Amino acid sequence: MRLSRTLYRVLFILSFLAVNALILVGLSAVFSYLNTGADRSTILHLPKELSPNYLPKVEWAPLTNEGRPMESQTLAEIERDYLKAWYVRSIALETNNPYGVADYYTDSARIKLFDILDLNKQNNSSFKSTTLRHHPRLEFYSTDGKIVVLTDENVELYEEAYINNEPLAQRTEIASYQVMLLLEDGFWRIRHLVKLPPKKVEKLEISKPKMVNVSNSKGINYYPQKHPWEMYGTNFNASSIDDDFKKIKDLGLNTVRVFVPYVDFGKTELDIKKVDQLKQTLDLAAKNDLTVIVTLFDFYGDYSLRDWTLTHRHAEQIVMALKDHKALLAWDIKNEPDLDFETRGKPRVMAWLRQMVLEVKSWDKKHPLTIGWSSPEAAKNLAEEIDFVSFHYYREPSHFKEALSTLRASVTDKPIVLQEYGYSSYDGLWNGYLGSEEDQAEYFDAMQELLEEESVPYLFWTLYDFESVPNAVVGSLPWRKAQQKNFGLFDTENRQKKVYQSLVQKK
Repeated sequence: MRLSRTLYRVLFILSFLAVNALILVGLSAVFSYLNTGADRSTILHLPKELSPNYLPKVEWAPLTNEGRPMESQTLAEIERDYLKAWYVRSIALETNNPYGVADYYTDSARIKLFDILDLNKQNNSSFKSTTLRHHPRLEFYSTDGKIVVLTDENVELYEEAYINNEPLAQRTEIASYQVMLLLEDGFWRIRHLVKLPPKKVEKLEISKPKMVNVSNSKGINYYPQKHPWEMYGTNFNASSIDDDFKKIKDLGLNTVRVFVPYVDFGKTELDIKKVDQLKQTLDLAAKNDLTVIVTLFDFYGDYSLRDWTLTHRHAEQIVMALKDHKALLAWDIKNEPDLDFETRGKPRVMAWLRQMVLEVKSWDKKHPLTIGWSSPEAAKNLAEEIDFVSFHYYREPSHFKEALSTLRASVTDKPIVLQEYGYSSYDGLWNGYLGSEEDQAEYFDAMQELLEEESVPYLFWTLYDFESVPNAVVGSLPWRKAQQKNFGLFDTENRQKKVYQSLVQKK
């Protein structure tokens, strides 16, 4: 009996200690949570990392605000939350769904936005929008660090209106706003966002770029033989590129066109190593007395408004890195964007192109720019916005003069460049064994005669035959890939093909 009673006492004490230990562990976890704060991303209705989805250009005025001096970290947090407020507003107006609004707007500030959403639902209307530039000036920062007043001047906004999901109108607006933000639970929330009365905005005058040798271009679209379409990164070989550029120079050519794949270069998280390799490519071109047309946004095809600011930041970094390079001849905004008209919609593609032209011109006021249209018919698009017109032509030489004449009738005041043309020497099964190097040479003989007669600058496709072609280039159909492999002046064994002599320039 005594042993049993002792055993009960021991079990009771152990149970008491275990319960108290669990309570202490629980209190410790709660205390730790309250001190560190909840992960903000877990309570938002938006992606954990919002900033990579929306990156308008922000340029703060020098800090001369009243009240408390602004800390750099706090200013960064204010900018982050302020931009997120614009972002969630754009999503709300597009979807007519208020999710996320409460995280970046105070109770009173939400009312007006919710009223707009209710009205849009009633009218089956919606709006897609993005801001492109902000110029905030800090006016006031309270001594307790919880109130901020700023003026955001000349906010550039692009907006599209829809009724029943059908596009109705689009517009670009430049407006200024008075903004008050309150710090609540670690969030800088908008308390007031008031549009200021419009004032005259001085139009930015962009100097006309100097047309350095574009009209005298005789060149080639370039990829290295071993790793076409994947020439940067671990595949980059400066020695091989140098040898290739010597071959191009020996042909009597003066221009190369190179390509920047959007995704491969890291989108907004630009791969600095690959940008440096692109610079090295231009260095090698300069070494061989060649100029370079840099084609941005190869293998890009979204164009959506939510993507605009991301593509702007991508292009800005590349343009700023190369714009002073002595080998740079011109910028090509996009390779064959008209091929995306059917799947993405022509208005959507054209709006993206038009804005990107303005952006690039704002960063580089010296070099001309163009767009690499896939046909002479498509090259009429945006001719007024660009500095020279570029088109591609893979048809019979006998129809070239007519196509060129039609384009010249539409474009009377800009240089016109044949940016891509060529002929495959493939003679295998998928071509009925009908192709040949002789046919390729005959094609170029005819084209070169026409180009000289019509005084058309040109860049042909391409230096080498390739052993493999990625599906992303022409798809997976074997007859298309087989043709694409055999457009070069040199075969896969690095031997000159018959077409070589057709393209050597007369000394």
